[in-house]
Amino acid sequence: MKQMNRRRFVRATGAVAAAPALASLPWSTAGAQDSGDPRVDSDIVFGRGGDIDLLLDVYHPPEGVTPKRMAVIHLFGGGFFVGNKNAGYIVNDARALGRLGYTNVSANYRLQSEGSWPAQIHDTKAAIRWVRANAADIGVDADKIAVAGYSAGGMLSLLAAGTNGMDEFEGDGGNGGVSSDVQAGIGVYPLTSAATAGGLFPDDLTEDERARAMEAASPTTYIGENFAPTIFIHGTADTTVPMSSSIDFVNRLHDAGVPAALTLIQGAAHAFDNSALDAVDVMAHSIDLFLDRLIVDPEPYPSFGGGRGGRGGRGRGGPGGAGRN
Repeated sequence: MKQMNRRRFVRATGAVAAAPALASLPWSTAGAQDSGDPRVDSDIVFGRGGDIDLLLDVYHPPEGVTPKRMAVIHLFGGGFFVGNKNAGYIVNDARALGRLGYTNVSANYRLQSEGSWPAQIHDTKAAIRWVRANAADIGVDADKIAVAGYSAGGMLSLLAAGTNGMDEFEGDGGNGGVSSDVQAGIGVYPLTSAATAGGLFPDDLTEDERARAMEAASPTTYIGENFAPTIFIHGTADTTVPMSSSIDFVNRLHDAGVPAALTLIQGAAHAFDNSALDAVDVMAHSIDLFLDRLIVDPEPYPSFGGGRGGRGGRGRGGPGGAGRN
């Protein structure tokens, strides 16, 4: 049966459906929580990286929030030296996006001390495959997966968005044969090049081999019409990864015909979402607007209409507007 448009459902009933109960899942840690908190299923093994069990957490939308049935996979930062799926900024962002109906997945990947490149993108693809293989169980649609990365993790999320269907990045971390394609990328103050991640690559490479490896690992190498729609979030006071790198990337995606967007947070430094919850809210709503219009419930923005009606008469859902049927 065709699912009723969520906006029409809410308008018609005045109600918000509760998130489905998933306590029967073998990894579930469901319990009574405050209505504003997500239910978290922790430390699920999603694959194997070398001799390491790869773990992820699933953050379900809070009780009383209508699920959008879309998953956002989060990849931590830390320069590939440190970090894990429990980073505070990921918890903050997962909570904010969960309140908007998204199911959030925070996944580990191997640090450079645990595996040389391409171990990190192999682990990323394994996490995507796990989410798709388990989509029905975690309450999302298998064709609605976005990958979000922070700083170094942003390099991985952008690379995943740019390499849909490229078998050489798959690895063998688990759920072989399942697609690792993503429908959207999210770069949060991301590294856009592997040039500053030289420690990822084996020490015995020649200079030419290292240069080629860095080029192959850089998301900018894959900018083209097949790049997944991508939104960037960056602080204007970021001195670790300059906002100019995100601006340049967005412009290049736009020139390639790829849907792209950029939200700049005035005065925000690197990793601002560790503590600036007002900025986290802005970020979450920006991501929601981007994903909702393109993937969750697609609708293009109406054209200006040659001056006939302007903002008031032709906006989304406004009088005489092009609202969804």
